[in-house]
Formats: sequence, structure tokens, C-alpha cells
Amino acid sequence: RLKKARLRVEKAIKEKKIFAVQGPYPIIRRLLRARGWVERKLPRKSRQLKQQPGDQKKQQLEKRAGGGGDKQGKAAPNPREDEDKKEDKEQCTEDSDDIHDLMSYLVQDQVPNFLWTIRLGNIDQELLPRIEMVNRFPRLNALCTKEGLCESLQNLPWFEQVDLNTFFPRCYRLGLTGEQEAFIDDFRLTAARSLLKLALRKVGDGPVGTEQPPISGDAPAPKGPVPQRGSVLRPQGWRRSHVSHPMLSTARLRSPPYPQLVEEALEVCEQHLGILEHQDIDRDTPSPCRTCIVWDHFLREYYRVAHEGARLVLSKEQREQCQDVLRRLEEQLPQLRIEGKLNVWILKPSAKSRGRGIVCTTRLEEVLELTQSCTGSSARVCEWVVQKYVERPLTIFDTKFDIRQWFVVTDWNPLTVWFYRDCYLRFCSRPFSLCNLEPARHLCNVAIQKRYKTLQPDPRVPSDKIWSNTQFQAHLAQLGRADAWKRVIVPGMKAAILNAVRCARDHVSSRKGSFELFGADFLIGKDFQPWLLEINSCPTMSPSSVVTRRLCANVQRDTLRLVLDRKDNPTCSIGAFELLYKEAAVDSCLSVGLQLEVTGCSLKNP
Repeated sequence: RLKKARLRVEKAIKEKKIFAVQGPYPIIRRLLRARGWVERKLPRKSRQLKQQPGDQKKQQLEKRAGGGGDKQGKAAPNPREDEDKKEDKEQCTEDSDDIHDLMSYLVQDQVPNFLWTIRLGNIDQELLPRIEMVNRFPRLNALCTKEGLCESLQNLPWFEQVDLNTFFPRCYRLGLTGEQEAFIDDFRLTAARSLLKLALRKVGDGPVGTEQPPISGDAPAPKGPVPQRGSVLRPQGWRRSHVSHPMLSTARLRSPPYPQLVEEALEVCEQHLGILEHQDIDRDTPSPCRTCIVWDHFLREYYRVAHEGARLVLSKEQREQCQDVLRRLEEQLPQLRIEGKLNVWILKPSAKSRGRGIVCTTRLEEVLELTQSCTGSSARVCEWVVQKYVERPLTIFDTKFDIRQWFVVTDWNPLTVWFYRDCYLRFCSRPFSLCNLEPARHLCNVAIQKRYKTLQPDPRVPSDKIWSNTQFQAHLAQLGRADAWKRVIVPGMKAAILNAVRCARDHVSSRKGSFELFGADFLIGKDFQPWLLEINSCPTMSPSSVVTRRLCANVQRDTLRLVLDRKDNPTCSIGAFELLYKEAAVDSCLSVGLQLEVTGCSLKNP
């Protein structure tokens, strides 16, 4: 066995097939070993390889390779490699762990030619630059943090004549004064539009309240409007200080809002339309959010109508005005179709993942209070973005879902992006409803939904709350919209990914030989339009279901085909990957040592 190990090591060194894996990637390890690669096992950051001197370690490994052992006939366990051995036993049975341990020792002085890691910071920074191919790019904040993506996409007009508002819900960085003020204006304008919708939905003596949840087997449907108090998601450690919304008295609930409420909403929307239609070019028109009405009073009354069941009475003329204004706004605002009537916004910590710290709210004062309460110890941790919540998503069996879509960037200059044709859906654990903003209904992250394993929104939703894209396409066919996947959803996801990558490329540290697999999250609107939510670096490959076990294994296999096999054989199979975009190479016109000078003659005065 020692001879066999040495022969395989010599061949791997000659062919430059030494690899290292850091993180929970047994599939990658198995696939590379099957290709004849030899692993150099890296010491874990918390447990360096200090247990035995080199000679003693070598003697033990040779003894094990020759079939020997200790007095009990068993090899002494190495705690550092317990997890790797367990993964290998599940995924690779062609060789024992002993020979892989031996080969790993024999290549300890070799620089890996290929590294697959969950985090670049865990790798020796002196070793990292010497590795030929790495699965991560450094400094991806501009693409893979919520704040960075929000900032990068604001530069979209420099790259494409595409309206950002057609694929990315409106987003603001609350740490910047200018953007916080822009959010306040947006919240107010959205409240005015929402009031017009509420006025058209319920006219006369009927109450105008929040939408009621679908009736489920574990809880009766509420009989009246549900107040928002207690239904807002809040991050751990945050406490309300002064904002409260107590239950109103019956007398106040029955009392109508002040008579000018609808007229003020119409006035605000008309002024906003004037700006959108460029009627303000020849005159100095102030923002309708600053001078038009008393906004504190307007919002209090709007909350009563939207969340507390206050009644609205419209004249026929007002109803026609509301319909006309909303029709004209829809022509100017692409996101009007994802807005509902309750003005829900979602706050996200800038650099956290897996749904941690996300807050949903319908009140402006709660957004501002939350951001103020989180300023303190660490400025970086306390940066928030606020984004318009998609109140009208496409649901399946009355349950919200999102899509995890993979893509790979193999080069930033020239930019080369590959799109993966397979993806999967993640379901929530309870029926979608805007009257209750609990995580089980609104956050599709697997890390969030696994807390609600005992909840089942609908017997037709799988218990693991995961669907493949083929299952989704079959569902669309049952709805009579089989064409929506290829004609609307996939082209929309491709365009959004490409727009985001192009906007972020100048802020990413490019490294030749590197590549990265990304996971983009999309929400689908009722019109089947995909909306980009965020882009994740190093998306999880841990199987959480039968579907993800298959798809995650496939995407890892196809990624290796793309970055390794294709180098030697450009016509080889790359599985479900397809080239999304490859930029034309631009040769640099400058070279080292080139001297530049300007020649000419001066102009003399006549």
C-alpha cells in the first residue's frame, strides 16, 4: 500500500493534481479523488498539526498502510480528521482513509494546485497566493452584502439602459443621511398610493382593515381586523422604547378619518405624477413629501385605515379620481404591481446571512427607531438596509416561496458568467398573510424555516419545504402558464444576475485562476416577474432535502467540469451550465517602461 500511495502521489505531482478542501464538501473531495487528484489536508485553524513529530507520524502512517496497528489492532484516532473521515465514508468507498492519510502526508510539502474552501480567511495567507486555482474571490462586498448590492446597482445606468426598478425592489442604506431621507419620502408616497387602493377596495360603511389569513386547521380565522401590535419581526436584543400602538377604543374605530384624507392622498399623488411626467422641468416644483401636507397627521390616519379598521367614505367623483391616478402611476412606476395596501417594508442587517436579524414593519417610526437603537458599539454591525417588501408575491397553495439560483463567475476581466439551468424553491411553513409578519410566513431561508418543522402550510407542500424547478414548471403547466418559466422567469433571472455582476465588477478583487459559485435569491411576483433579493457567496451545499441532496451534488460536479475538465477539453460536457455572458477581451495598450510625451508647437498671439 505504501508503494501504491507513492506511485499515485508521484503521478499527481507530475500532473499538478494536488488539491485541498476546507469545509463541509465531501462531494468535491470524492469527485477530485476519482479524477486522480491527491489531497493535501490542511490543518484546522483551531487545531494545528502539533501532535506528533514528522518521523513518528511517518512511521505510524507506514505501519497503518502495511496493515499493522497498535496492540489492539486499531489505529489511533486523529480527532482533527474525524469529520473528514466520516464524510469520506459516506461519499467515497473505493479507497480506505488510511491510504488517503498517507498520501496527504506525502504531499505536505507541496503547494496545492486547487483549493476549495468555505472561507479564504481560514487559509494560510502565505500559502494562498501560491495556489493556482481557488474557488473564492476576495472582497466581494459590492456583490454579496445587502448594502454593497444596493450601492452597486445604483450605477446600473452606466452599464445598461435598464430601469433598476424593474427587477430589484427599492432599497435604501439607512446609514447615509441622504438615503434615509429618500426612504422617508418613499414611505410617505407609498402610503398615499396605498390609501387610494384601500379607498377603492372598501367604500361606504364596510371597514377597511388588514387582509385576513387563510383559514387553517390549527387556528380559527380572526373575526375582525387584526392590529399590528406584536406582529412585527424584530432582531434579537432590540426592545421597543416609546413606539406603541395600543388597541383603539370602539368609538374611535367607528369614527371616520378626517374628511380631507383622500383629497390629501390624491394631491400628493398628482404632484408626484407631475414630477414623474417631467412637468416640473420648466418650474421649481418642491417635493410633494416636504410641503404638501402635514405628514405625521396623515400617517396616523392612514394607519387607522390600513391596520385598525377605520372607515372611509368616497364620493363617485373621488372614486373616479383614485382610479385615474392609480392608472397613470402604474404607467410610471414599475413596482406599483408588487405594492399592496399595507406599505410593508423589510429591514436587513447589511452583512448577515441566513435570515438573521431581518425585521418586517409597516410603521415609519419603527424603522427609524430601530436604526437609531442599533447605533453604538460596532458601526459595521449596525448598518441596515431597508427594502420594499413584495406584498403581492406569487404563492403556491397559499404559501410564499423563493428561488435559489446558482451561477458561476470564472473571470472578471474579461467578465465571464455561467448560468445553471437547475434551481430549487424554498417554501415557508405557514400560509402567506400580511396581517401577521411572523418569520414562518415571510422568510423562506432554510435556516429560519427549520425552526418550524412541525408546521405544515398545506398537505400539498412537501414536508421538507423544497421543490425542484421541474416540479415548479409542472405546477405552472397546471395553472395554464407553462410558458412563464422559459419566457419570463428564466430570462428575468439571467438579466438581473448579469446586471448585478456588471455593476459590481469594478469593486471586486479579480484573481486569475479563481472562480466562484454564487447563489442568487429571487422572489416571483403575481405576474411571474422575478425580483432579485440578494446574492450569496459560497452558498450552502448541505443537503436539507431529497431535492437539494441531488441538485447540490450535481452543481458541484458540473462546477468541477467547468473549471477543470474544460481547460483540457473545451468541448467536454459541463452539465447544466450554459454561458450567460463573455466579454470581449481588451488588450492593454500600455506596457511597463513605456514613455509618453506630447509633441506640438505653441500658438502665438497675432
